[in-house]
Amino acid sequence: MIARVALACLLLPLLAAPARAEPPPPPPYSIPWQLRPVAAANLLRCDTSTALYDSGDARGATVSSMLTAAYRLTPVLAPLLRLAVVYNDAPAVDGGPPDGAALVNPLLGVTLAGRRGALRWAASGAVTLPIGQGGGDDPDAGAAEATARGVPARSAMDNAMFATNYAAVIAGGGAAWVDRGVTAQAEVTLLQLQRVRGPDTLDERRTNLTAGVHLGWFAAPWLSLGGELRYQRWLSDAAPVRMNPDARETFTAAAGPRAHIRLRGGRWLRPGISYARALDAPFASSHYQMIQLDLPFAF
Repeated sequence: MIARVALACLLLPLLAAPARAEPPPPPPYSIPWQLRPVAAANLLRCDTSTALYDSGDARGATVSSMLTAAYRLTPVLAPLLRLAVVYNDAPAVDGGPPDGAALVNPLLGVTLAGRRGALRWAASGAVTLPIGQGGGDDPDAGAAEATARGVPARSAMDNAMFATNYAAVIAGGGAAWVDRGVTAQAEVTLLQLQRVRGPDTLDERRTNLTAGVHLGWFAAPWLSLGGELRYQRWLSDAAPVRMNPDARETFTAAAGPRAHIRLRGGRWLRPGISYARALDAPFASSHYQMIQLDLPFAF
């Protein structure tokens, strides 16, 4: 009897101990449209921006599709590769540029990310390889026009990839506050471009800055709404600025919904669509409107 009582006393704390609670899932994060996610992740992402614009009485359209692949080597470090192709349906104007398409400069980069509580941050570095079409001493006219039109189609946030006569070194950072279904994110990026081909009349060097803010809100676990303001500024007196002082800086704004679909094995599909407009000259003078279809797959 004494032995049974002693055994019961030993087992009782174990039987009464509460089960170990599972850690809560991280708060939902609203993926930006054209800002960089503040995360190191395994990712395949295909997004296509279709820009509508006019040149006088004629209208044109540019379609730019971008593929991003990232692989997380550690919980905080992920290299990435980005490829893009652009097609331009030029306005039907006598003597105007022809239609054309181009595979532009690929981008190789790396993301270093961290998180503490509701605060997330990421630093990134990248280079572009100056092998895209539409560059050189005697470029195809249609391809050259397509690369030039690809810049406003992407709100000038990926302009180094479309500068096919230049190699670029890119460094940037961003931070986001993610809590209670709300995401507030900001980022800034510096781009240094060096001419490696093309005529000597082109700028030897160019310095550019991009920045942006993103606000997202989860209306439901499977649906978020996100909007962002994008800013681009030439820090050097590059040729676009000398040709048109209004090109010194540009503002665009975008907004749209995104679905969040959980798949087996912890994978996620997060399709979304956004609408963007140019807010100032020179892009607003051509009435630029952009529709982006975004298909990120995290695994």
